[in-house]
Amino acid sequence: MYRIISGKWKAKKIAAPKNFDVRPTTDFAKEALFSILENTYDMQSIAVLDLFAGIGSISLEFASRGCQSVTSVELNPKHTSFINSTASELGMSLQINVQRGDVFDWLKKFRNNKSFEIVFADAPFETEEKKYQEMISLVLNNKYLKENGVFILEHQARLKLEHPNLQYTRKYGNVSFSFFGPNQPAAE
Repeated sequence: MYRIISGKWKAKKIAAPKNFDVRPTTDFAKEALFSILENTYDMQSIAVLDLFAGIGSISLEFASRGCQSVTSVELNPKHTSFINSTASELGMSLQINVQRGDVFDWLKKFRNNKSFEIVFADAPFETEEKKYQEMISLVLNNKYLKENGVFILEHQARLKLEHPNLQYTRKYGNVSFSFFGPNQPAAE
């Protein structure tokens, strides 16, 4: 069970089926994350890519806050079906585009297709650091981020990521969000 924190569907509780093995971002962490993002972006005019979308906690939060373009990538067909049905129930079907697939394969397949202001990834907690580094490279080196964009990686707080584009990390309990800026264009 999780809830939408703000926007059109503020306080709406979303209950996932009991057999779903998911770890939605806690309300405390999600509230802090969106506080940072809303101070930087106008939610109604941005495009968001939600990687490892799970059961849609982050995607639905963006849509509730008025974001018109949310692309959710999730491998589990039960989860993608759940996101689609929940988005439909809440009248968000036009805002949320659910893509079923392995995140790494998806990032390789759709490189240079579309850029986003915000790319968010909440990989499984047991993900190895080298896979995180691969994901960071795929996102930053394939124009997924707009010039004013940010790539946010949710991970275990004990994992300390290093990368030249890492701007800062915020810790909330056992979860951290690491914020990465886009690659800078090469000087002419």
